[in-house]
Amino acid sequence: MAHVITEPCIGTKQTACCDVCPVDCIHPKKDEPDFAGATQLYIDANTCIDCGLCVDECPVKAIFPQDNVPAEWHKYIQINADYFAKK
Repeated sequence: MAHVITEPCIGTKQTACCDVCPVDCIHPKKDEPDFAGATQLYIDANTCIDCGLCVDECPVKAIFPQDNVPAEWHKYIQINADYFAKK
């Protein structure tokens, strides 16, 4: 099970979660070309190892295990997947 970044990340894009991720599954990072145009950060479900380190680092509490994403933010499961499908 992967983690998912949800609505509170929109417009903030705090990258502390990127810094603690041991498998580099959170993108875009500040040094990536699409960072400026992205509305939020995204977690690659195919790379995420479900370690949970990013959850505690997120200052806006936007990251949840996929099975625990609040109902009002379920669409972000697909939004995260779609970001990486375009890559």
